[in-house]
Amino acid sequence: MSERLTITQITLLLGYAVAMAGGQLIFKLAANRATTDGSLTDRLFGLINPYFILAVVLYAGLSVLWVWILTFTPLSRAYPFVALAFAVTPVLGMLIFSEPFSSKLAIGIALILGGLFFVAS
Repeated sequence: MSERLTITQITLLLGYAVAMAGGQLIFKLAANRATTDGSLTDRLFGLINPYFILAVVLYAGLSVLWVWILTFTPLSRAYPFVALAFAVTPVLGMLIFSEPFSSKLAIGIALILGGLFFVAS
């Protein structure tokens, strides 16, 4: 395995991170449809809806993709890209769900992106 990431590796890792963020959005959709009243059992079973199942299937597929990526990418070079999901998810949450977005969050995202620049270059 080479020390420098190829364009293919970077593309796969970026796609992986964006898909992870997408999975989080689908989990939020599942949470929005969940039952919030009734017994604990009712609420737990109320979490299982089509969005929840879709998110779990997506994450299962992403797990397979991750292991495949690691067959030709060093973990120490690949794993920092997972942090990109921590940058993309809050932005999408703000755009899609009107969730709050603070200057501290913006600074944190900028730091994450800066770190990824150093890892990928």
